[in-house]
Amino acid sequence: MKALIAMSGGVDSSVAALLMKEYERIGCTMRLFDGEDVENGRDNTCCSLDDVEDARAVCVRMGIPHYTFNFKNDFKEKIIDKFIDYYRRGMTPNPCIDCNRYLKFDRLYDRARELSCDVIVTGHYARIEEHDGKYLLKKAADPAKDQSYVLYSLTQEQLSHTRFPLGELSKDEVRRIAEENGFVNAKKPDSQDICFVPDGDYAGFIERHGGKVETGDFLTTDGKVLGRHKGIVHYTIGQRKHLGISVGAPIYVVGIHPENNTVVLGDEENLFRTTATVTDFNWISGEVPGEPLRCKAKTRYRQKEQPATAAVNPDGTVTLTFDEPVRAITPGQAAVLYDGDIVLGGGTIID
Repeated sequence: MKALIAMSGGVDSSVAALLMKEYERIGCTMRLFDGEDVENGRDNTCCSLDDVEDARAVCVRMGIPHYTFNFKNDFKEKIIDKFIDYYRRGMTPNPCIDCNRYLKFDRLYDRARELSCDVIVTGHYARIEEHDGKYLLKKAADPAKDQSYVLYSLTQEQLSHTRFPLGELSKDEVRRIAEENGFVNAKKPDSQDICFVPDGDYAGFIERHGGKVETGDFLTTDGKVLGRHKGIVHYTIGQRKHLGISVGAPIYVVGIHPENNTVVLGDEENLFRTTATVTDFNWISGEVPGEPLRCKAKTRYRQKEQPATAAVNPDGTVTLTFDEPVRAITPGQAAVLYDGDIVLGGGTIID
């Protein structure tokens, strides 16, 4: 049995590779961009040249081969261009979800088959279980590190050929294993920023790589002009800071409308909603529910899932109706459904 290990250069994927000793292992790192494609200052991100060297050093220590795969064109088309497009459309994307979907479990999955590998292995904190011929994606044993939210696009076929060795471990246990085995990245900090926007200035990146953005009006919820905004790419639903406007009370971004280039500001109570419409929905079981489904749902990565009912519409979109109002439901983010520890599926919020 042969395993292709996706290695970012971090401690998680390195330990994941170590734990797959029963397989013939091949380590690999995806080359996603060149230095001229993004800015410098990438200490807290993944996929830099230093990260490639760290991954290679770990592979040398384990005595397994390491390859670097050039996926730059795919990354630009599927991740960076989509990121820019979504912000220009008044949405807030999650590029890490897209990277998992289109790179790790699509392009890398294809490369694994070309190399006659039986499974792909990553350092994600999640679990896969098989019951009666069906594969379940489940939360990690450590709730503080659970990454199941960003994996909702996985299919039955992909789950059957994927392994998550860290699913039962805590981060402390992973670092201890790395230290015991002398890995150079045992104490390396976790990646915290979007890899191609290391300084966190999303709007600046979009303007540098996607062209100039136009200023427009800030509006109240009843349509009155409050002032001028810097361009809709500077804002996201729920934002309070860096608005450059004062009305004598806390005020938040409650709506972004690219069709007329306006940003709507309102009170915090305007952020709460009980419904969301979700498109491009992936049901992990491969079976679309014929009746409304009781579940729990989360609309942001760090959000606690909330009780809801999911109903599939004739066009395949899903309407989520929450038992209680949810704050800052944001177009472009993912809505992911759970039944206890089991991930039912997810998609992209459009309304």
